Amino acid sequence: MTIDLRRFSTADPGFDDVLDALLYWDVGEDDQVNRVAGEIIRDIRKRGDAALLEYTRRFDLWEPPDAHALVLSADDFQSAYAGLDREQRRALEAAAERIDAYHRHQLAADWEFTDAEGNRLGQRITPLDRVGIYVPGGQAAYPSTVLMTAIPARVAGVGEVVMTVPTPDGVRNPLVLAAGYIAGIELGFAVGGAQAVAALAFGTASLPKVDKIVGPGGAYVAAAKRQVFGAVGIDIIAGPSEVLIIADGTAPEEWMALDLFSQAEHDAAAQAILLCPDSDYLDAVSAAMARLLPERPRAAVIRASLEGRGALVQTRNLDEAVALANRIAPEHLELAVDDPDALLANIRHAGAIFVGPHSPEVMGDYAAGPSHVLPTFGTARFSSPLGVYDFQKRSSIVRLSPEGVGGVARVSAVLARGEGLEAHALAAELRIPGLDHNH
Repeated sequence: MTIDLRRFSTADPGFDDVLDALLYWDVGEDDQVNRVAGEIIRDIRKRGDAALLEYTRRFDLWEPPDAHALVLSADDFQSAYAGLDREQRRALEAAAERIDAYHRHQLAADWEFTDAEGNRLGQRITPLDRVGIYVPGGQAAYPSTVLMTAIPARVAGVGEVVMTVPTPDGVRNPLVLAAGYIAGIELGFAVGGAQAVAALAFGTASLPKVDKIVGPGGAYVAAAKRQVFGAVGIDIIAGPSEVLIIADGTAPEEWMALDLFSQAEHDAAAQAILLCPDSDYLDAVSAAMARLLPERPRAAVIRASLEGRGALVQTRNLDEAVALANRIAPEHLELAVDDPDALLANIRHAGAIFVGPHSPEVMGDYAAGPSHVLPTFGTARFSSPLGVYDFQKRSSIVRLSPEGVGGVARVSAVLARGEGLEAHALAAELRIPGLDHNH
């Protein structure tokens, strides 16, 4: 089975324009999506649980009798965990242990120093009180997302984690609930979409308001997160998932084919691109993809993704491939080369970097350790993976001494008057020891 996959060379005339067109994705400017998300948010704010029930019936196609039916309790999470077979339970627990161990290295500590005048300055770290994690559940179930969001929050010391997950046809996924139990979640709601985001942001009689919403979702979830930001914190506005692979031809071509497939099978909008200087190797990967595709259960989705947004790109050399990677700033970057450290030193922009051919992106999805909630659509230029730091906030500590306040006050007064703020200046000068405050 052939795949009509784009094949480019960086030496082609107009390559830059071709690459820009390939990378383009509407990040959420769809007026219809934004309008509908806004209407849902306003309705949830106005009618609360009644609106939440109505949207659940409309979009998830089941009939909860009342808002209590939407609640996922600690007993629900524990029962799901108890009902798992041993292999699934062990897999979730092993992944959770690795995720926990990784994120404990991200914990920040309070700090303080004393300047030459005896003033003490510092920073205090405190966790958020309550966060909401949005777990996708429309086309597939994602227990891994539960672990990748709730565990960093727990490590950070968040007081309460509230989970929302859509339940199409009213069917609760036991793996998702079991993951919630392992991650220490005691309260969840069987709701999804923009209505879940709105309920988390503003609260209803049944669903508590949170301080921050994290986790990936579709277009309506992204639009809703964008619109509620400010009333509540958010992590990122995520687009379709993506992988960029830099290869030198030393890894088996079947590995590269399946690494591209593993990204493409998420959905038709996902993007998978391979960069390599070796034209013969790109031919071999293309042949392997054609050979392996018919065996894949999600072959139709993979094909749609690769033909719509995928590409094989021949570069002049590996240095050019690295330059392209920094330009693309991918969510996932694989360095499937013989000497990956030589490239790693020059990578500046990527959500997660998978170093060496034995470190495929799929390991990051489940059990490597770092959270798989990552910046997409080039936002790795200025955004970072979800981590403990997303669930903590920093407070500045200023403790000026009677002996040291004078110098700071004099500087502050001069700058305040420069800004035309006389009360600021006087408030500072009142603290200067020995100054005649009557003049």
